[in-house]
Amino acid sequence: MNEKKNPVRLLAIDKALTNLELISKALDQQGIEVLTASDLVTGFELFIGTRPQIVLLDLTMPEMDGMALLERMVAADPGVDVILMSENYSAESAVAAIQKGACDFVAKPVDIEKLRRRISSLLEDAAHRRKALELDRALVDAFQFEGMIGRSPLVLGTFARIRRVAPHFQTVLVTGATGTGKELVARALHHLSPRACGPFVVCNCSALVETLLESELFGYVRGSFTGANQDKAGIFEQANGGTVFLDEIGELSPPAQAKLLRVLQQREVQRVGSPQTRTVDVRVIGATNRELRSMVAEGQFRDDLYYRLSMVEISLPRLVDRKEDLPLLQKYFVEKFANQYNKPIKGITRRAQLRLAEYSWPGNIRELENVIGNAAMMTQGNAIDVGDLPEPLGDSAGVKDVVDDCLLSLEQVQNRHVVRVLERVGGNKARAAEILGVSRTTIYEMLSKLNNEATNIESGREPGANAARASK
Repeated sequence: MNEKKNPVRLLAIDKALTNLELISKALDQQGIEVLTASDLVTGFELFIGTRPQIVLLDLTMPEMDGMALLERMVAADPGVDVILMSENYSAESAVAAIQKGACDFVAKPVDIEKLRRRISSLLEDAAHRRKALELDRALVDAFQFEGMIGRSPLVLGTFARIRRVAPHFQTVLVTGATGTGKELVARALHHLSPRACGPFVVCNCSALVETLLESELFGYVRGSFTGANQDKAGIFEQANGGTVFLDEIGELSPPAQAKLLRVLQQREVQRVGSPQTRTVDVRVIGATNRELRSMVAEGQFRDDLYYRLSMVEISLPRLVDRKEDLPLLQKYFVEKFANQYNKPIKGITRRAQLRLAEYSWPGNIRELENVIGNAAMMTQGNAIDVGDLPEPLGDSAGVKDVVDDCLLSLEQVQNRHVVRVLERVGGNKARAAEILGVSRTTIYEMLSKLNNEATNIESGREPGANAARASK
């Protein structure tokens, strides 16, 4: 019924008018709206203006080679199905056409019955794609939880843990690499808790200047310092009856950690310049992308504060560890940015999906969102293709590194790889050791050796090994 209301549109471009008439009569019986053009200029204008789902294109047109027009069409609309027609059919030409984006290559004169069957096959494929899109949309809805999306065992386990913890927690520590969605988890915990009607106050600890940290967290009274013209409640008082989210909590200085511990233990704050304490009733969620256990062992983070915060710990997986969620996340972000930019984007081409699946996603979900947003802004068609993707995923991605690595020794390549892995895991040496299959001690030894080599190079004792300096 929907197909009758919105018939499939087919554009036939052929220099032979008799062939156009034959095609029109043959395909009109299948309920297809057939548009025709006998020159490439008119044909391309019709293509841009009507956006047909299928194009029949004569390869040998007087004005321009049909292969060149094929490339322009696929660039403008990667989702279009183009069938090339030619009197001079060859297997080499067919392969070349398919590599440039054609879906088929047929010999002329066209066998109408074969063409009908091929068109019917394309229509069935299109119907399958529509059903797949509908299923994807349903899956996105089914596997969406408090603004987060996933169906991998790691993510579903995280969702279950949030549901169990939310009604009861007083403090929670959320850990994970940058871009994994720690604030979304914090908001979910608050929304599902009995404090959902209370305030949710966010504090980015890494952005707090040490001299102002105490006044920001705990407030101050008028006249307590220059510029304090009136009393001001701190973050904990603002969140009274609700939840405080302390992002990047691993960046707090030792004095700030001590003051925070006192609030968690006593449930009271003291404004700067005031002798009085004020009771606060808040739930506290800390988040960090750093390895707090290692920081505790190295004396950089208080062990008593760590144990107070980590009574419940929720660790978020990296995107590379949950790649089965990529299709759902891609669908969600495509719809989001198609609506935001008011563009008719329906999805992502297969080759672009393969490129996205092969990428390591060091920036995790936040990077994926940025990539899809950028590509949605750039695309001119109804599908995001490889050419729309930003530089880290473009055709030249990784080429320079491969060329450079070919000119390095095996030891230099090994060193460079170690540094790359450490960069991808945010400096987490335990995680890097796990990925590389070596001990953490080995990682420290390799980094120490790199630092020594860099020092020797700078002092002029060992010329030539620029890779070590670059890897530092």
